[in-house]
Amino acid sequence: MPLFEALRLALHTLRTQKLKSGFSLLGVFVGVTSLIGSCSIANGVNRYMTEKFAQTIFGVNTFQLRQRPVFTPNVPDSVWRSWRRRPRIRFSDAKAITEALTVPVITAWQSSDNVSVTFGNKEARDIELTAASERYFEIRNLRIATGRPFTSQENRSGVPVAVLGDAVAKRLFVDRPPLAHSVRIGGIPYRVVGVVEHQGSLMGFPLDRFVVVPALSPAQNLVNPPGILDAFFVKAGSEVEMHDAMEQAEGIMRSRRHLRPQQDNNFVLDTSEGVQRFWAGINRILMTVMPGVVIVSLVIGGIVIMNIMLMAVAERTREIGLRKSLGARRRDILRQFLAESTTIATVGATFGIIAGIGLTILINAVSPLPASVSPSSVVVAVIMGTGVGVLAGVYPATRAARLDPITALRQE
Repeated sequence: MPLFEALRLALHTLRTQKLKSGFSLLGVFVGVTSLIGSCSIANGVNRYMTEKFAQTIFGVNTFQLRQRPVFTPNVPDSVWRSWRRRPRIRFSDAKAITEALTVPVITAWQSSDNVSVTFGNKEARDIELTAASERYFEIRNLRIATGRPFTSQENRSGVPVAVLGDAVAKRLFVDRPPLAHSVRIGGIPYRVVGVVEHQGSLMGFPLDRFVVVPALSPAQNLVNPPGILDAFFVKAGSEVEMHDAMEQAEGIMRSRRHLRPQQDNNFVLDTSEGVQRFWAGINRILMTVMPGVVIVSLVIGGIVIMNIMLMAVAERTREIGLRKSLGARRRDILRQFLAESTTIATVGATFGIIAGIGLTILINAVSPLPASVSPSSVVVAVIMGTGVGVLAGVYPATRAARLDPITALRQE
């Protein structure tokens, strides 16, 4: 029997036995959809963590001098207590590093805490107040939608000016322009000089509920004790220069704190690498577990296809006997049933690919994850779907091919 004839008969069987064929391809459909969907989500989360999460928190080619790391999942209490006992980062530390670095960098100071911001009778609560130096906007890639950032002169003089996040501006000023008006922070009026572009959200947390003021303005007393910083940002032009600057900054801090060679650092130089290493560990676990789910679905799908094909052999015994009596050879019968099982699995895989692509589009539409279909996952899905059909159809096809034609014709 020619291959195309076997495929035609297989498709005819699918059309005439829709319900049975639908149940047969269900397992392969679920397996392939899971494969493509999980790979798309993994790709999306990888891109999200490297392009959005890490860059939003740390910036590109940027490190932070801190008392303790920003990202601290699953840290024992003893470690947390030891971090809290460390000396805080001071203005003088930031000045010493800025003056001593030989690598071309830009730097910024930053301290933050949550406060309430008011304008007239309107109040925005639980707003992140950030006291920072003027290069903070450049390092954090905060683009100004209207107005301007504050200047280095305003920062050095401690002028009470403020740059609002988009959500704060909309909450306090609604439809009126906020520029040249003053908001009150800690009872002190701050003239609004700019509004930052809409940032959206990060892992479900809004990024527009903030106010940035000069680091040396009166608000510095609201976020930290005098002379204390939460973080000192250093941004280099390349990754190589960033690591050079980190080595120099580490040496400067160890010298300032009189640490002996055998003593550990009592500060941290934090980069996005820690977040990415953490996510890489989770990703390895996911990539170990998700194939297991896919394999289980495909095994179940293969068992279902095998059972359906065995039922088909039993139901079509007389047909097989008639074909053999008319000259059909064993390989013709074998090819026919293998073609049917492979076609069922391939159709299931095709529907699974379509569903997986649809799931990816849905994720892109309703979530911040930049999910994308990996071409390799589609190729693997087709190979696995076809392979399941072949493997599941071998035993039923062999059993059908070995039937004795006379015995088969007598079968009721």
